[in-house]
Amino acid sequence: MDKNRQKYKYLYLLSEKYPNRQSVVTELIRLKAILNLARPTEHFMSDLHGEYESFFHILNNCSGVIKEKVDYLFEKDLTPAQRAEFCTLIYYPREKIMDLKEKKALSPSWYSKNLRLLLKLSRLMSYKYPQSELKNLMPKGYETIILELLTARPNDDAFQEVYFNTILNTLININSGNEYIIAFTIFIKKLAVAHLHIVGDIFDRGQRPDSIIDMLRQHHSVDIQWGNHDILWMGAMCGNEACIATVIRNSVSYNNTAVLEKGYAISLRPLSSLASKLYPDKNLNTAMKRTISIILFKVEGQLIKRNPDFNMEGRLLLDKIDYISKYIKINGKSYPVKSPSFPTINPDNPYELTEEEQSVLEEIKSSFHDSTRLRKHIDFLYQKGSVYKAYNNNLLYHGCIPLNEDGSFKRIKINNQTYYGKNYLDFCDKTIRQAYLGLYDQKVIDLMYYFWCGRLSPFSGREFKTFERMYIEDKSTWIEPSDAYYRYCDDENVCNMILEEFSLKTKRGHIINGHVPVKVKEGESPVKANGKTIIIDGGFCKAYHNKTGIAGYTLISNSRGLRLLEHQTCSNIKEALKANQDIESVSCTLELQNYHSSTADTDLGEEIQEQINDIYHLMLAYQNGLIPEKA
Repeated sequence: MDKNRQKYKYLYLLSEKYPNRQSVVTELIRLKAILNLARPTEHFMSDLHGEYESFFHILNNCSGVIKEKVDYLFEKDLTPAQRAEFCTLIYYPREKIMDLKEKKALSPSWYSKNLRLLLKLSRLMSYKYPQSELKNLMPKGYETIILELLTARPNDDAFQEVYFNTILNTLININSGNEYIIAFTIFIKKLAVAHLHIVGDIFDRGQRPDSIIDMLRQHHSVDIQWGNHDILWMGAMCGNEACIATVIRNSVSYNNTAVLEKGYAISLRPLSSLASKLYPDKNLNTAMKRTISIILFKVEGQLIKRNPDFNMEGRLLLDKIDYISKYIKINGKSYPVKSPSFPTINPDNPYELTEEEQSVLEEIKSSFHDSTRLRKHIDFLYQKGSVYKAYNNNLLYHGCIPLNEDGSFKRIKINNQTYYGKNYLDFCDKTIRQAYLGLYDQKVIDLMYYFWCGRLSPFSGREFKTFERMYIEDKSTWIEPSDAYYRYCDDENVCNMILEEFSLKTKRGHIINGHVPVKVKEGESPVKANGKTIIIDGGFCKAYHNKTGIAGYTLISNSRGLRLLEHQTCSNIKEALKANQDIESVSCTLELQNYHSSTADTDLGEEIQEQINDIYHLMLAYQNGLIPEKA
């Protein structure tokens, strides 16, 4: 390779894609134009906790954005009832068409009317996107006809009108109306939300986290910041026995074993058989919970003992029980043990599993490992997920960044290495990925459990009291001390310190946080630290509704700023179809800009600007004859 070619190696590589000045000019024009389009819309949601029905509806109606656009566009043309029915068609096209078919309400005129409405809505919502990207958002196989309908101008002249009507009438006459209505609704939903952020905890109490992941796998643009419950399931898939036992225990406790048995084909029969044998006088669910709890406390104890740097000795409680008096001593005080039946515990070696317990654990562990669907879902969490994400000057994470009592970053020592702030979160991310590869030592696998419940875990940030809540009546032992972060997240100076740690601009930057449900009904605000921190855990899980008073949040970021949607109630599909019921939400503007921000103001804009600079240098190389042009 000659010196000139070496000097311009990168430009020569770039010239393979843009072989002449004309191709460079075309791309420069295209990229410059994209920079001036309105900023794409982002949605942020967190703490879904397996609530599939609520999430399904919110994802389908794009957190109420579809209804807002329909009301804006068709306020004068359609009655409120007609707009509601049209919205339902967009949310649930297959179900709505089937319902109307049963009522014999479908006709060529119905198809023509609704396709025209969908087309008009698509035109309105496509203004933020370049032509090249629009095609990518359309369902495969339908792009040509949808583009023709979008670009046709039937109002311009008679020929265009005939052209447009011929396309529309033909697809109706050949019985393709259903297909194209569904295709348009998919397209519209993609236009409504350019990118979706899930700020942790897909798993937990709700019945179908597996179905939520199936939906997210179909989403065109999504990222995930792992929550502690996600980490727990990821740890179980990595083979961590304490994580596996905890997943089973949580599922049994919440009466949610269907996600294991039906969702992931993980049989609990070995556990139920042993539980029936150990506790024949108890109902099966209670017996299973007791059995798996003791297995958990044993394997957890073994894990804690081989990792003294986890500083989790406070959870070693099986050896603190007096198995004769049935009392337990914690911090020098004795408490009576509730329901003190421990048929599998050897007082001389309380953390040793019996042969039967070991057999049950091994069988369940194999089921986790062999579950094809679970592996696909965990693969997806790894592909789309991370501990945190810095995106468009927003910092997204689920739990906390451990802090000292004075608000400074806490230093955490693991494996003789000290971590804090961004460095600690980067270490956690690297470790979690190493655990899944299975190529590293036991410590890496053990850390997955620490990340689930460790006092200094960024996913949790509190000290769990699992044993105490199960076996001790005195609720003073149930108090779970939490990290200082949860007090300082309302301190603007601390929040600015965190943003600076991640190289984000404090003036426009925000921390977007999940994990701790906001008690709205008690007057608590999700907006902290003068707008620097926004807590978006609004309690999707039904179990939290009494605590929060709402049914979840969606944070929306668009060209005009930030607004928070407070979801009040969520209709199920049957209710939505029967009465065209929609989600009820209260919108609150958090930050209104006095200008419309563009793509140039985003991370994507920075990337595009870098591309423009590179291509511009290529054009100069062509002009100066440094690189020869190709035809």
